[in-house]
Amino acid sequence: MPVRSRDAAAFIRAWHRHHPPPAGQIFAVGAADENGVLRAVAIAGRPVARHLDDGATLEVTRTCSDGARNANSMLYATVWRAAKALGYNRVITYTQDGESGASLRGANWRILAQRRPRPGWHTPSRPRVPRGTEYIARTLWEPAE
Repeated sequence: MPVRSRDAAAFIRAWHRHHPPPAGQIFAVGAADENGVLRAVAIAGRPVARHLDDGATLEVTRTCSDGARNANSMLYATVWRAAKALGYNRVITYTQDGESGASLRGANWRILAQRRPRPGWHTPSRPRVPRGTEYIARTLWEPAE
């Protein structure tokens, strides 16, 4: 189901364990239960890494659920289908070290690369606020098909 940006952000603020909502998005999708209650959201936006921001690639910048079984896997698959329908030819996402990637494997995504921990994005010429993702290794994923 489509989800408004402000509703996806509110859901993430309420449920995500270690990140705030992303700053922007191209679209958001959600999973609701049989009563229409929102149980999970995924936000797709421009890739964070500039070299991947080619106009044909989207990044799943956030997924979040209240614990609903298989909701994240369903949303990863939905984002890929929606991205293809919109003309995108690639979708990526990252997991942090310590996250299993079970939802991604359940949606038929594959590992592309392992990224070493980095000290963050702060530079004297472009100061950044720490976001809690510094010094954490990441895994890069994309749909297998």
